[in-house]
Amino acid sequence: MKYVVILGDGMADLPLESLGGMTPLEYAKTPKMDELAAKGEIGMVHTIPDGMKPGSDTANLSVLGYDPRKYYSGRSPLEALSIGVPMKDTDIALRCNFVTLSEEEACYEERTMIDHSSGEISTEESAQLLEAVKRELAADGFRFYVGTSYRHCLIWENGEVTELVQPHDILGQKIGDKLPEQKALCDMMKRSYDILVGHPINEARRKRGLNPANSCWFWGAGTKPALSPFDGRTGKRGAMISAVDLLKGIAVGTSMKVINVEGANGGLDTNYEGKAQAAVGVLTKEDYDFVYVHLEGPDEMGHQGSVEKKIQAIENLDARIIAPIAEGLAEAGEDFRMVILPDHPTPISLRTHTSDDVPYLLYDSRAERSEGRHYNEREAAQTGRVIAEGHRLIDYLLEAE
Repeated sequence: MKYVVILGDGMADLPLESLGGMTPLEYAKTPKMDELAAKGEIGMVHTIPDGMKPGSDTANLSVLGYDPRKYYSGRSPLEALSIGVPMKDTDIALRCNFVTLSEEEACYEERTMIDHSSGEISTEESAQLLEAVKRELAADGFRFYVGTSYRHCLIWENGEVTELVQPHDILGQKIGDKLPEQKALCDMMKRSYDILVGHPINEARRKRGLNPANSCWFWGAGTKPALSPFDGRTGKRGAMISAVDLLKGIAVGTSMKVINVEGANGGLDTNYEGKAQAAVGVLTKEDYDFVYVHLEGPDEMGHQGSVEKKIQAIENLDARIIAPIAEGLAEAGEDFRMVILPDHPTPISLRTHTSDDVPYLLYDSRAERSEGRHYNEREAAQTGRVIAEGHRLIDYLLEAE
């Protein structure tokens, strides 16, 4: 038996008037998901423990079977694992986003958060910008590391875990009362603007009509994580396919195989086919029982507030990842159980995450049903099925309950 999790990050949403009262998932053309839902089971799952912030960190830990209340030590430490950052027990890891702030104001505090991802800037451009930041800001006790796209890492030696604002939560807002209380962090963010605003890469981006990466933004502070191996917990050899450092870091921390797919970038133009081929390959040609395929696109489009692009990301997930994986496993003669779900909602109307329950779809190739439902939030909620603790979903998928 092979087991598959396909996670559309931020795919769940709220009904939109522009879509006739439907959500993007409900409106999108998803024939494969609907086919699997008609032959499988749908319901709702609570992935974010009560009282915890809704994020891909806590939610994906839940989906993998790790109770965030026990295992979560911060987002950035998980990303640090992915890029091989050495961490001592006394180190604090922070996410270092390259963001776009407004540039008309005279002082930093009066600027507005325009874009948490600097137009999903490329890793190549980001690496050069981070090098400029490192030359000016790296000092005793602070180390910068390049990640992927706009997502990078700052290690603060003998630092403190402190409450910091997530940039995607304050889009369109002035940043003055959102800045870190710690003077060292706040000063570095202010100085980063002076370093980056006139950088040749940003000048070139403006000429191309792209958002400049004109400031660092620190958030997601945490300590070195201590996760137990996935195979030891489940008895399954697992592999992770994702473009983002967070998911790769969770995989490293849980001793899963990390599969890097060329052209997978966390955006709308990611290498969908490469991810699907890698998933089928690791399950049929290698000695692995479980694969976790993560797609960042729906979440990014939700943060951008783009209804059209979020729908496109969902349709791409259906046609270019879910369909070829299901069909590839069937053609290889493999029995499989597949669960499809978001980690959390990223509603277009809010442009940030919420803690609402998300719809899941469970399909078993050996035991097809005839419930005849479509996969979306409305119909999943109508079933009355609710998995109240997200970290229990993995046991249900693996038939461990």
